Amino acid sequence: MASYDSDSSDGEFEETNVLLGYASKEADEDTVSKLGGRPDWLDENAPSAAYARCKVCKDFMALILQLNGELPERFPDHERRIYVFACRRQTCRRKDGSIRALRGLRVWKEEASKEPNAENKVEEEKPKNDGPGLGETLFGSKGLGSASGANPFSSNANPFSTSNSSGNPFSSGSVNPFSSATSQPEPAKTASPEPRTAALSKTFAESLNIKDTPASSPQPSEPWPAEDAQAQPYPTLYLADADFETLDPTPANVPTNARLEDADAAEPSILDREAFESSMDATFQKFADRLAQNPEQVIRYEFAGTPLLYSKKDAVGEAVNKGAIPRCPNCTARRVFEVQLTPNAIAELEADDMSLEGMEWGTIIVAVCEKDCSPRGTPVGEVGYFEEWAGVQWEELSKGK
Repeated sequence: MASYDSDSSDGEFEETNVLLGYASKEADEDTVSKLGGRPDWLDENAPSAAYARCKVCKDFMALILQLNGELPERFPDHERRIYVFACRRQTCRRKDGSIRALRGLRVWKEEASKEPNAENKVEEEKPKNDGPGLGETLFGSKGLGSASGANPFSSNANPFSTSNSSGNPFSSGSVNPFSSATSQPEPAKTASPEPRTAALSKTFAESLNIKDTPASSPQPSEPWPAEDAQAQPYPTLYLADADFETLDPTPANVPTNARLEDADAAEPSILDREAFESSMDATFQKFADRLAQNPEQVIRYEFAGTPLLYSKKDAVGEAVNKGAIPRCPNCTARRVFEVQLTPNAIAELEADDMSLEGMEWGTIIVAVCEKDCSPRGTPVGEVGYFEEWAGVQWEELSKGK
């Protein structure tokens, strides 16, 4: 986090809606979200191993991120998890398909009928405040700030926490991507008209658009080999700590004619200045400046938020800026940003690696189905997996590692 005086008055720092996750070697035994290690699937039935194969060399990739993505206020009764894999072969770097993202989902309750009565329609329009905030859900903690209603890192909403019913994906609870996973009730065999479910039914069923979209292609099926035949895993680091991003106030404008001089520094030549100015990329500078305020962050999380771009000139930057991220092939809904990895994740994963041939990406942006649709043919209470969009912005060689 950016450092600031806890006694400072309002306005001396800014809190954003972005939830930052930090890596730790220690965590509670039920913590779900992590960097590295081997994937922990939602149940004993693993998805097809084909999802973890590099599309370039066809070899198995290593897990670099597992995130508890439960968001109970947005997707009640959805147990969800995000996985990101990366190929360790140097020859595959900077090539499409060498990094892939996977969304795991289990829906515990069948959606209610499509036509709620008038009372339910009125109830649907009323603002609801009957669940824990996102920060509490994803991270399993309270009082993370005004943005807590959208924090996937608190319990039940935290991709880093346990799977509870809150909204922090980083805390304990089903909504915390950083917390551990909590047990879920068995799916009901008979539909009971619960007011909350009925109020949400039309929006949810229509948004899933299950009956009106073309069938997706069958999922690949491949058994997982023994661990010694899989990619060597990265060290496990847990995402047990998270907080909303805080930024120092915008620095005062410096007069254009102001200069900072070092008596011992050589005066730069005109050519040096021109080379520096021409190499400056405003987007990259914003990226670097923002990360510098919270340098230990390894992931940035904000469902349906805006990712921090490493560059706006590459294909990924253009897709994000132009709203051209591919739509969900399962239900045709648009995909939205959910989480991105920062360069510090590389430093953490490769801390014990003495080689000079490490990962070379600047950031990995994961966008998912905004409806959190379930793969076709997946029964209520059972787990399905679907590949999502992983936009990789590779480190520019001129910037150096």
